[in-house]
Amino acid sequence: MNKNKRAIVIGASSGIGKEVAQLLVKEGWTVGVAARRVELLQDIGAVETEAIDVTQKEATVKLRNLIKRLGGMDLFFYSSGIGKQNRELQENIELATMETNAVGFTRMIGEAYRYFDERGEGHIAAITSIAGTKGLGPAPAYSATKAMQNTYLEALEQLSNAKGLKIRFTDIRPGFVDTALLNDDFHYPMMLKPEAVAKDIVKAIHAKKHVRVIDWRYRILTALWQLIPRWIWRRIKL
Repeated sequence: MNKNKRAIVIGASSGIGKEVAQLLVKEGWTVGVAARRVELLQDIGAVETEAIDVTQKEATVKLRNLIKRLGGMDLFFYSSGIGKQNRELQENIELATMETNAVGFTRMIGEAYRYFDERGEGHIAAITSIAGTKGLGPAPAYSATKAMQNTYLEALEQLSNAKGLKIRFTDIRPGFVDTALLNDDFHYPMMLKPEAVAKDIVKAIHAKKHVRVIDWRYRILTALWQLIPRWIWRRIKL
């Protein structure tokens, strides 16, 4: 049991974030949850809730308020993000993706890091994606922001170690998951269930994994992707 442990889950209104929040509650964590649509957070069983839009500047102040109401934070779990295929490179889709997945991610992960820096220890876990492995033509901004997230977490881990802080990081990279994020007409292969993904995530957090690709099929796939030279990759039609 984790009765004395406190976790905050950002992006807990649906999908993976909600499933992880519910698992943490069942394990005995004291949980605070946040999302843009606060009305969707009521059935999780969390102690505290907060309406947070990660694209807004006041999101960091709201996070600090949530931490204070919860009595502190040991685990920061980040699950917010958007993504769409954008083969036509529509400007509004690309910029909205950048605003949420790059700026919003940096804003919230950065604030969690600063809190743990003050405290001297903590655990930051964030959902990124296997899409950060290579630039994906059907989703340029999405794959670019996911690669940025991977690199940002790696950089913070190095920074934390250099400062002698006890901050742990878990970069969680799922493949295709059956959530509202994938609600278009495209048929996605090797679709994962959010419940199974959430269980894998919680295990990875307990095991203090640095990087966790979910599941074994995607671990093989991304390993193969990394072996493909750029001159071949740029000619592949996805």
